[in-house]
Amino acid sequence: MIRLLIADDHPVVRAGLAGLLSDEPELEVVGQAADGLEAVRLAAEVAPDVVLMDLRMPGLDGVAATLRILAGPPPTPRVLILTTYESDDQILAAIEAGAGGYLLKAAPQDEIVAGIRSVAAGQTALSPQVAVRLVERMRRPEPAALTPRELEVLALVADGTGNKQIAARLGIGESTVKTHLLRIFEKLGVSDRTRAVTLALEQGILPRR
Repeated sequence: MIRLLIADDHPVVRAGLAGLLSDEPELEVVGQAADGLEAVRLAAEVAPDVVLMDLRMPGLDGVAATLRILAGPPPTPRVLILTTYESDDQILAAIEAGAGGYLLKAAPQDEIVAGIRSVAAGQTALSPQVAVRLVERMRRPEPAALTPRELEVLALVADGTGNKQIAARLGIGESTVKTHLLRIFEKLGVSDRTRAVTLALEQGILPRR
């Protein structure tokens, strides 16, 4: 039997999941938590094999609860995120916290059950949508590492400031400004000021105003 703890702040969702999963012969729901703090407490008390963890809960969210549960004395349960949210930051935060899987509540019942079994067996379970997001995130180039001075120069360029004015503003020579710009272009893989600013905004190097 795979012992399950369900952590979700919506009573109807908890009851629905409990009823759904209790029909599976290999699964046993041994506890239900209404928030992250209760999930941490029950994980220690009822010793589940898998915790089905929602992300957004009052008091302590799913990522923080996952961190606390997995930091407890062994043997610790495996954590399977089951949520309606799938932003890149949320997915990465959950995986980095140690979650063994990330599924969406809209997934078919057989996908959720299969995910529970996989996570209980020490494997990873990702919904197809989440797997695609993770692959896309891995393929996305890392933002270029600009020095603080280069960021100052680029921010002034973004404001439409010319080289002479940038030099006066920063107290440096105009030739130094040009050198900074050449290095910025090289790091960003661009050849002009407009593209440098556009790419820096796209990659989050410069904040959007």
